[in-house]
Amino acid sequence: NEDCVQLELDLGRHHELVGELAALVQEHPLREGLAAQLMVALYRSGRQAEALQVYRDARRVIVEELGIEPNERLQQLESAILTSDESLEAQPPPPAAPAEPPARAPTVPGMLPADIADFIGRQEQLDTIRQRLTVPLSGDGRFAVPIVAIAGRAGIGKTTIAVHAAHSVAAHFPDGQLFADLHGGVARPVHPMQVLDRFLRACGVAGTALPDTLAERAELYRMLLADRRMLIVLDDAAAESQVLPLLPGSPTSAVITTSRTRLGGLAGATHVDVDLFDAAQSIDLLSRIAGAERVRAEPESAAALAELCCYLPLALRIAGARLASRPHWAVEQLVDRLGDEARRLDELKHGDMGIRASLSLTYEALTEEARRLFRRLAILHSHIFSAWTGAALLGRPLADAQDLFDDLVDAQLIEVVGVGRNVNVQYRFHDLIRVYAHERLAAEEPPAERSAALARVLGSLHLLTETARTREYGPPAGPHLRPEPGSPLPDELVERLVAEPIGWFERERHVLLAGIRQAAQAGFVELCWRTAMNAEPFFELHVYLDEWREIQEVALEAARKAGDERGQAEMLCVRGTLAQTQQHFGEARRDFEAALTLFEKTGNVVQIARSRRNLAFLERMNGQLEAAATHLEQALSIFTDMGDQISAAHTLDNLAAIRSECGDIDDAKIMLAEALVRGKSGGSRRIISQILHRMGRVHLQAEEFALAAGAFEEALTLVEEIGDTVGESFALHGLGIAHLRRGRLPEAGELLRRALAVAESARHRLAEAHALAGLGELAVTTGEPGDAIGRLRKAVTLFRQMRAPLFEAHTLVLLSEVLRALGDASAAERALSRVHELADEVDERAAQRLRDDMAAAADLVEGIG
Repeated sequence: NEDCVQLELDLGRHHELVGELAALVQEHPLREGLAAQLMVALYRSGRQAEALQVYRDARRVIVEELGIEPNERLQQLESAILTSDESLEAQPPPPAAPAEPPARAPTVPGMLPADIADFIGRQEQLDTIRQRLTVPLSGDGRFAVPIVAIAGRAGIGKTTIAVHAAHSVAAHFPDGQLFADLHGGVARPVHPMQVLDRFLRACGVAGTALPDTLAERAELYRMLLADRRMLIVLDDAAAESQVLPLLPGSPTSAVITTSRTRLGGLAGATHVDVDLFDAAQSIDLLSRIAGAERVRAEPESAAALAELCCYLPLALRIAGARLASRPHWAVEQLVDRLGDEARRLDELKHGDMGIRASLSLTYEALTEEARRLFRRLAILHSHIFSAWTGAALLGRPLADAQDLFDDLVDAQLIEVVGVGRNVNVQYRFHDLIRVYAHERLAAEEPPAERSAALARVLGSLHLLTETARTREYGPPAGPHLRPEPGSPLPDELVERLVAEPIGWFERERHVLLAGIRQAAQAGFVELCWRTAMNAEPFFELHVYLDEWREIQEVALEAARKAGDERGQAEMLCVRGTLAQTQQHFGEARRDFEAALTLFEKTGNVVQIARSRRNLAFLERMNGQLEAAATHLEQALSIFTDMGDQISAAHTLDNLAAIRSECGDIDDAKIMLAEALVRGKSGGSRRIISQILHRMGRVHLQAEEFALAAGAFEEALTLVEEIGDTVGESFALHGLGIAHLRRGRLPEAGELLRRALAVAESARHRLAEAHALAGLGELAVTTGEPGDAIGRLRKAVTLFRQMRAPLFEAHTLVLLSEVLRALGDASAAERALSRVHELADEVDERAAQRLRDDMAAAADLVEGIG
């Protein structure tokens, strides 16, 4: 304390005190008494200019921090130094005592904290540490000081591992163990001067013999340890610069460091990274602290408690200690208390242990910009975020955001997930850290700034989704308005982010879901439904049905509440497409018709055309081919006038399907050739794959089986590239039928079975029914009528459930002929009777096609029986 320092000053030991006082002033800059003593010590050492600089530094800190001038004593002392006042001279020292040697007899310091009684797990890390520290002096690699650098986030158990490992190898270091907490998580970590003061004294150096400078102390430290075998544990280092002066020079000693960031600048160090416990280890630790029987009695609650603690050792220790100190509590009771996220960090405190305090040390050590990014990441309702979200949250360039993300990763506050290149790297919070970030957000970010940051992220998400959709499927319908708020992301960055739209969607899918929900909650209605509309084709492509349903429900409800008719119509289209994909054709028709009414009311011509195209599909499924053709011709005219090549290509593909089903093969081929040209000019791989599939169907109908196989193979390649599982099933089915018609039965069987498996995994009943019908036809060809009947009946059931009369009738025709060939005339008649009923439901062109099928089916089953 200051009294002891004053005694030493009075004894004339000012030279020896300069180094110690300089370190104390750095650690306690507002302690004016220490500053005054350092000024006196420097002045008496003949360093007048340095003494005056100490005054200027002290005054600056006091004015900035406290808004006042230094006290009168310090001001008077400055004046005295300026005038070389005689009163500052040291009093004559007492008679000199016999000279004391710099160091007393060697001592054996034992500074390690107590070992951990309930230490569990970490065996791999312990083995690595022990192996590195106990390499024989004559062995390979023991020509330099063995250093083990342990790194991990706050509360992960770094100190526990270091201390446990140090105790386990202590016998290898008979000359003692040194330990220092470097307080790397605080704004002013412990200076190496102070650590060397403690270490040198522990090694037998008298206080009066301590050198004044860091370099001299480090040199003396290395000299003392040169022939000793000592273990040095440096806990919670802030940076390499704090550690380097504390390293011994001889390989006879060894060092363990712990830090929250990796100390990559420690040459030759063995790095040990510490991660979270797994579930079993977490339960084990809780059992050891709170009691094994107590934890075994509530296994589900114990598992939930471990999960709420995020498997973080410090949180688990606190939870276990709270239970141990409250034997009347059930484990479930603590689980319930931790379930309130707003109070979770309050609950995770016991004695001097606390998650909030631990995280605060890390947080306060960050730069202000890194702290701002950390706080604002809590604005998002997604645990996963990409670098672009940081740029949007801060309104800064991507490179700046990436640097700040690196700072947060280094501080172990977030972690990198997956592997991405450059702009596609993603990060995530753990739950407890996210809770802490929410606290800092609420305490430090004004509501207006939070709202503006969220608006920038949602605007960016909308722009990215629209750009991805345009690249893969063509532009969305209607005017390309960018609703306010806009995106701060430059166009060049947007293009880089969505260069591979389908891969981008897979990476950002969870962000999309969270963003659409949050846009609705925050009142950004147009952003909400536009983002949902643009994301819809990607959810459809990958058959993410539950998430697809959620985005349309959220956006439709938001549009309805806001009275946004355009948004309602768009989301009704999305909902109708979802119902159509699930083969709920009645629901799809209601939604498409409701959307068409709203689009006609608002005069949205392009969406009127798309609604008509949607309704055309349902008319075709229902056997109303002429009505379907009328819808498509009207839609095609609008798309052509608007110059929408992809939509026109899609419409021509659908129109060609109707022409082929009416027997107009040549017209269908002409339309498909034009559709393919338009599709390629628009660049939509999915539309191109659908056109190629349709070409294959038309070639089959024209008995051009080799051409059909070629078209299906091209389609299959494309759908596999883009991950279109439903398209894959249809392409496999078509290719299987082409091989079947060419007499390549084994290949046909393999392809059709693959088509069925893919359809079943995608839960797409229409594709499944077609694959079953194909397998039924194969069984007829291979002379397996029993198998054929089973497959065909399953297909008929699926088509009937979907209310697809034309497909049901086609399949029933073949089934009736197989039954007749096997002598089951009554069953065959029942099947044909159903065909005639269905023929009455469809229009004349479709009915004629059914009559043609009857003749073809009779030829196919000839010889069975």
